[in-house]
Amino acid sequence: MIQLAILGSTGSVGRQALQVVDSFNGQLKPVALAAGGNRELLLEQVRKFSPELVTLGREEDASWLKKELGSRTGTEVYYGREGLLAVATASGVDTVLTAISGAAGLEPTLAAIGAGKKIALANKETLVAAGELVMGEARRHGTEIAPVDSEHSAIWQCLNGESRDDIARIILTASGGPFRNCTREEIEKVTPTMALNHPNWDMGPKITVDSATLMNKGLEVIEARWLFDVDYDRINVVIHPQSIIHSMVEYNDGSVIAQLGVPDMRLPIQYALLHPYRPAGGAPRLAWPVRDLTFEEPDLKRFPALALAYEAGRVGNTMPAVFNAANEVSVGAFLAGKISFTAITDIVSEAMYAHNPVHYESLDELLDTDRRARNQTEQLIRRWEN
Repeated sequence: MIQLAILGSTGSVGRQALQVVDSFNGQLKPVALAAGGNRELLLEQVRKFSPELVTLGREEDASWLKKELGSRTGTEVYYGREGLLAVATASGVDTVLTAISGAAGLEPTLAAIGAGKKIALANKETLVAAGELVMGEARRHGTEIAPVDSEHSAIWQCLNGESRDDIARIILTASGGPFRNCTREEIEKVTPTMALNHPNWDMGPKITVDSATLMNKGLEVIEARWLFDVDYDRINVVIHPQSIIHSMVEYNDGSVIAQLGVPDMRLPIQYALLHPYRPAGGAPRLAWPVRDLTFEEPDLKRFPALALAYEAGRVGNTMPAVFNAANEVSVGAFLAGKISFTAITDIVSEAMYAHNPVHYESLDELLDTDRRARNQTEQLIRRWEN
């Protein structure tokens, strides 16, 4: 039995991870769960899975949960930063699934690495903001990082048994999002409701908007650089609207190995948690024959976020952290109706060009950069507000 902690159990990936747990009749045991503010759903999860400890973001929500559970429960209830770190480092946990959205996942992921846990990484922002630090700590502690993103899971599977020296390039696939065929003028009129309607994937709001701007693919480029130790010149992106091929690896001899599957996050979640085993689970299978697999070049004029990501990654140091922080704040402002869809990348660009990147040595330095970038982005947003 694999003892599991889930950071973000009430989010999209967390909920699907618990569906995977249900598929395997006791092979996976959720012993620690962390949620943000969805206390009602966390209550349901506690009653179903009986974890040893759980945490919520706010003290008042934790008090409500304790009251609802009553005095007979064996589940400890925490809140805030202390609770998040308690779940990430819980005694007896083998694997920590990090599914918190944004840079908030950085500190608990590092804590879990320090505690010797295997990391199933669904929080790409952790490696975007602090790839050098996180991968260095993983090597120092001998910690395995198993990617959960469908694209990075695909690459991981395509590299199985192969020498990293033989990689010619990594090819990340992207659906192109809901506005792939829209003109720049049409994209400028996109509303939050339109942006949240992804054609292939069921995801949380932040990652869904990121997919619509192609920012998500940019974040994945930086994540791939750190996960697989491949330079940016050997990481390419192609638009693949059907989302059947999840990514590919081209080797020096010209062979290309691809991983295919239905666009369902339960597949990469299951692979990350149970690797190297592939038992039958609850995810659907491809219906054969598969027809009409097409590919296109990304249009960087209509979707400049991808170019910004390459630039941030190549500059390195603190620039990717600023890139990530500015995007998180800008997406939040867009979803709140404060700025337009195209303003997201405009604001990220402004924040990057205003930043003087420096080398960082510690998590505290990086978190300070993140805080200052968020404050500056808030100021930029006030100038751009609708």
